[in-house]
Amino acid sequence: MSGFDAAEILNGLPSLPGVYRMLDVTGKVLYVGKAIDLKRRVSSYFQKSDLSPRIQLMVRQIAAIETTVTRSEAEALILENNLIKALAPRYNILFRDDKSYPYLMISGHAFPQLAYFRGEPKKPHQYFGPFPNGYAVRESIQILQKVFRLRSCEDSVFANRSRPCLLFQIKRCTAPCVGKISPEAYAEDVSSATAFLSGKQNELIDQLSLRMLAAAEALQFEMAAELRDQIQALSRVQEQQFVSSNTSRLDVDVVAAVRAGSVACVNLVMVRGGRHLGDKSFFPVNADDSDVTTMLEAFLGQHYLAVPLPAVLVMNHGVAETLAAALQERAGHGLHIVNNPIGERRVWLEMAEKNAALACAQREGSKASQSARLSALAEVLELDGVARLECYDISHTMGEATVASCVVYDKGDMQPSEYRRFNITTAKGGDDYAAMREALTRRYSKLAEGEGKLPDVLLIDGGKGQVGIAQEVMQELGVVLPIVGVAKGEGRKPGLETLILPYLQKTLQLPSNHPALHLIQTVRDEAHRFAITGHRARRAKARTMSTLEEIPGVGAKRRQQLLTRFGGLRGVKVASVEDIARVEGISRKLAELIYNALH
Repeated sequence: MSGFDAAEILNGLPSLPGVYRMLDVTGKVLYVGKAIDLKRRVSSYFQKSDLSPRIQLMVRQIAAIETTVTRSEAEALILENNLIKALAPRYNILFRDDKSYPYLMISGHAFPQLAYFRGEPKKPHQYFGPFPNGYAVRESIQILQKVFRLRSCEDSVFANRSRPCLLFQIKRCTAPCVGKISPEAYAEDVSSATAFLSGKQNELIDQLSLRMLAAAEALQFEMAAELRDQIQALSRVQEQQFVSSNTSRLDVDVVAAVRAGSVACVNLVMVRGGRHLGDKSFFPVNADDSDVTTMLEAFLGQHYLAVPLPAVLVMNHGVAETLAAALQERAGHGLHIVNNPIGERRVWLEMAEKNAALACAQREGSKASQSARLSALAEVLELDGVARLECYDISHTMGEATVASCVVYDKGDMQPSEYRRFNITTAKGGDDYAAMREALTRRYSKLAEGEGKLPDVLLIDGGKGQVGIAQEVMQELGVVLPIVGVAKGEGRKPGLETLILPYLQKTLQLPSNHPALHLIQTVRDEAHRFAITGHRARRAKARTMSTLEEIPGVGAKRRQQLLTRFGGLRGVKVASVEDIARVEGISRKLAELIYNALH
């Protein structure tokens, strides 16, 4: 790649639609773009003189260009966004969201379960959503439990109940597990819940009213009272719903792109069945010199690769016809795209724009706050400047399943995509010093060879012993870094930490309200959280697998069947011999062996 000749490459490009990738000398992708004419579009980078400073910087780093010809511009658009999501190029506008969207699930069992769900929807279950966040799902589950009293327990619990649980006592479940409700009555409640989630609240209230009157005429006053309570609860939900549609029960996504000063934001509002489910703000990366239309198009292309499209898409700017056609094709159903809405949709869009502007203001304030904290930290540590921090912590339980965590603070925020965990293998259980040595050696031996980016400051959650180990490792690897130990204060109270600065040969205790200390505490606490979650997961896996693996005759397939059938090791433990014997491939004799091994 060292002998890059732009003219030679441009001469060989076809005048066809496709996708191009700009690469640097290491082969890393700098930028991914689409074109209706590859030759004309790629040539423009080397012929135009009015390129933005950011693009000029990118062009100076180009060492190779790769292209892929497609059948149409729409196909090129889809490929472009797939590559952007997969490669995260440095000069593309990126919208990062590392979690799939949650759904509310009503299972396909004889007595369906109401559950929170993430992942790929599968039959025969019913899914409602997606929701913008987990809180919106849990709020809907609480509403449905109060009104329709559907079960929310796991199958392993449901199958092994001998008496109603607390949810039955507080009128949040009808206890189908012990036959407190007939299958027909429970099915009616499921049907009502489905109607509610589908946006048919008014029709549902009318149906419940007719059932209530019929029950009263039949002198079934207890049933009539229950139906009356359901109607009242649904009416209260409608009153509390601050955004609802009076004219449409269609699913609608409202997308507003806003720029305020140096901060850009896209706000997504989700309306399902006429009910406002909440909103979510996205902050693009590499969008400093991009206009709001370009930013909006980047969001739509990347976001709807993995998220189902609603029936209506409302946005505050028009988009290219190619993108609109690609979204229509991606939807798989009729998609109505509106960029100049009227009526209630205009109200929704104005609300989304306001939310985006508020999010920009909050992010701007947060950036100023983080900048002040970094400046204060650089002053305290007597360094010229501090931008990137790495912090390490060790977690274990009496030496079991030791895990070391590395978290990264950079660009004014925590960077979860750069976090690392190390399962400690060489250190003896409980030896925190040896565990710290292993983690730092594994991490910085790669950084010393040029893989990755060195931090400006290395934070160690620990006292002089751990700091001494860090110094030894850095000396052995030939890495020069300011090392700061964060020793816990008396009673482990926040604000009493002592900072150990070996490169200045001194210790320091900052006031509890010092901005530099607040930054250190934030990063240290995140390292602690990340280490504990990794340790608990490793410990749980080790205990689960070792318990079942030690039973003769239980191989990987049977172990998986048991854990799936009973919802985990705890469910297997509470199961009877008869329950275990019902699992495919497990005889009565083996079931007795498993039961005895677990009790």
